[in-house]
Amino acid sequence: MQGNGAARARVAIIGAGFGGLGTAIALKRAGIDDFVVLERADDVGGTWQANTYPGAQCDIPSILYSFSFAPNPRWSRLYPLQAEIQDYLRRCASDFGVLPHVRLRHDVLDAAWDEDDRLWRVRTDRGTWEAQVLVGALGPFSEPSVPGLPGLDRFSGTVFHSSRWNHDHDLTDRRVGVIGTGASAVQIVPRVQPAAGTLTVFQRTPTWIMPHPDRRMDGWPRRVFERVPAVQTLARTGLDLVQEALVPGLVHQPALLKGLELLGRAHLRRQVRDPELRAKLTPSYAFGCKRPTFSNAYYPALCRPNVEVVTDGVREVTPEGIVTADGRTHRLDTLVFGTGFRMTDHPGFTRLRGRDGRTLAEAWSKGPRAYLGTTVAGFPNFFLLLGPNSVVYTSQVVTIEAQVRYVLSCLRVMEQRGLAALEVSERAQEEFVREVDHGLRGSVWNTGGCASYYLDDSGRNFTFFPGFNRRFRARTRQVDLADYHVRSA
Repeated sequence: MQGNGAARARVAIIGAGFGGLGTAIALKRAGIDDFVVLERADDVGGTWQANTYPGAQCDIPSILYSFSFAPNPRWSRLYPLQAEIQDYLRRCASDFGVLPHVRLRHDVLDAAWDEDDRLWRVRTDRGTWEAQVLVGALGPFSEPSVPGLPGLDRFSGTVFHSSRWNHDHDLTDRRVGVIGTGASAVQIVPRVQPAAGTLTVFQRTPTWIMPHPDRRMDGWPRRVFERVPAVQTLARTGLDLVQEALVPGLVHQPALLKGLELLGRAHLRRQVRDPELRAKLTPSYAFGCKRPTFSNAYYPALCRPNVEVVTDGVREVTPEGIVTADGRTHRLDTLVFGTGFRMTDHPGFTRLRGRDGRTLAEAWSKGPRAYLGTTVAGFPNFFLLLGPNSVVYTSQVVTIEAQVRYVLSCLRVMEQRGLAALEVSERAQEEFVREVDHGLRGSVWNTGGCASYYLDDSGRNFTFFPGFNRRFRARTRQVDLADYHVRSA
């Protein structure tokens, strides 16, 4: 529909990853066809469209890292690789009929709530949309974080971030530097090492790395899943319970994680014989404080003769390479940043303006806060997927499905009661924040002795929900209007 030069939709969704497509599919299944999905990239997939670096792989089993309503019996691996996940999302978008609603290469420049007309005006680089409801499925891993290293602009070689991999740049016999040792770097290093002439890994903090239980799934598991779908449903439930079993240790009693720490130490000891290198790679913080990862290939790659692990801080970048705090110059011709993503200062937050004209970035100047990780005071009819304190320690698809169900419950109530707008109250939001802070006060993320992307600049844990995903799902099953300011149509 058109009006005042703007296209109209009941619901506008920003992003076409798991969150955006999950919302679109849920709307379609609920009989709601009046929606649009705005995606800046040239394909669907979200983080799995953007992150095409060598070795990109999910660290949650494929059976669990997928929509509950769209099981895939044909996963090739227990832990799927990037291309297979993106193919899965493409297939879901096609099978559930939401592709006609997706507008690719539509970059959202600004989204503002109009209090008089009770709608969102969403301006893209290809035109403007007006919508009653706005769903932000921006994704926490969508904007790369590149540290502002002195002299970086003077480097004479090739520079790129892991999420913007330069596939035209041949790394064969290159002097490659990788900055960062998080999940993406752990996957990249074993793929780059055999080709590189030299590989220098700049490590600020070592990561807990566990043996990888990945295996192929294209034999008897596939045949069983295809013939008896209930078996895959049971397997999904079982894997979910395994993930849930970590919650008591992560949230309440970090001492319960000691067994996993010992397993990580044994894995390091078995794969790294050199005591000096092993000391560099041994974390000094509690297991789980930073995101642990899986690999059977990372440690062996670091032991190869063409690899050096550097733990001195980066002082500056020169045209020839990197100078570290000890004064050494490490000559490089390629620099890869495996430095994660902008979590608290996502540029998208500056483009969303609520009831009083304040941007989400301004509303969150003292740290991200939301109610049930989904709605934000001052932003009527706005729903944020994977927002502050919504993450449960399992597949993020579980969180997304719970939040999408909450969005649908809000839409139903608005329709049934003739409401033009819903806005969570400051009181409800602050009560949720206090509850979360109290619940996480003894968690390994808060007390484990590390600095992680789970914490904002003030040290507050803005990432996790303090409990089991079943509790989060129960809390988001149905909207309670007592927590909201409502405006009639």
